[in-house]
Amino acid sequence: MIKKLALAAAVVGIIVYSISGSGSAASQYAAQLQKFRSEKNRSFRQSPDSPLSVEQKAAFDSLKYYASDAAYVFHCALSRNASPDTVLLQMSDNRSEKYLRWGLASFFPPLDVAVGTMDKPTRLTLFRKADGRDSTLFVPFTDGTNGHETYGGGRYLDVPLPAPDSTGLTLDFNRAYNPYCAYNSDYSCPVPPAENRLTVAIPAGEKSFHE
Repeated sequence: MIKKLALAAAVVGIIVYSISGSGSAASQYAAQLQKFRSEKNRSFRQSPDSPLSVEQKAAFDSLKYYASDAAYVFHCALSRNASPDTVLLQMSDNRSEKYLRWGLASFFPPLDVAVGTMDKPTRLTLFRKADGRDSTLFVPFTDGTNGHETYGGGRYLDVPLPAPDSTGLTLDFNRAYNPYCAYNSDYSCPVPPAENRLTVAIPAGEKSFHE
């Protein structure tokens, strides 16, 4: 298992090198990320599906983000659950919703590498809506930035559903985003479960909405 994870770590290095080592690739990635963020800002200002109230839209300029950082793009070792069990994720209004515990992603955050714990990867559980119709996996998580620079209730990632024969997937924390209840208390949002509460800080993606 450790050898497999070490291989995954090597792949991470290749990905990071390809993004950060090539000026063209890095610029293209940063431009794509900026376009994604600009489109989200426009949607928040204009879309009828925006989580912002009329009053919030009137004062809204843009969401706050960390700068693009290739160090927080991870190619993870993927472990699928052959028979995913159904779990109830708690919602912020104390209801619960059904999800499938689809699998597990294992990766090595920069802080782990720095302290030499390459044999102890960080793991995140991958969820999928219980109806099985979503084309993406859902990754709710908390980390060391919550309540300081990012929303105290945690953040989310959406990941394209891997191909049936895939043994890995990419988690791009530059695309980590806030739940709707971070902007408007009228919404109910899944609360990251204990198994997805990271002990490291992930200073990437969306920051807190309020000052």
